[in-house]
Amino acid sequence: QVQLVESGGGLVQAGGSLRLSCAFSGTIFSPNVMGWYRQAPGKQRELVASIMSGGSTNYADSVKGRFTISRDNAKNTVHLQMNSLKPEDTAVYYCNARVWVTGAYRDYWGQGTQVTVSS
Repeated sequence: QVQLVESGGGLVQAGGSLRLSCAFSGTIFSPNVMGWYRQAPGKQRELVASIMSGGSTNYADSVKGRFTISRDNAKNTVHLQMNSLKPEDTAVYYCNARVWVTGAYRDYWGQGTQVTVSS
């Protein structure tokens, strides 16, 4: 059974830092893309950052220069280092893994971890 286990959320003051981690397991297939999405109350889920297996990254404009995504392909883990946090970064953060399986991409999601930034 595929699992994405997240850790590292919490409460931090504006300007502070948090590091989110996510471990993918349960299949012999390695994710082609791993990423982090977030959803704030009353808003749609949005992409925060993603990273391909080859290392190419993509960031939302709102987090460029503040957040850094990285992954360990051997361990199927992905991390999100969040610096200079702002109150508008408050949301539930979801880990995502996109895996190519038998001719199609499949998306897997973590349970979500709360990040709260106080002003």
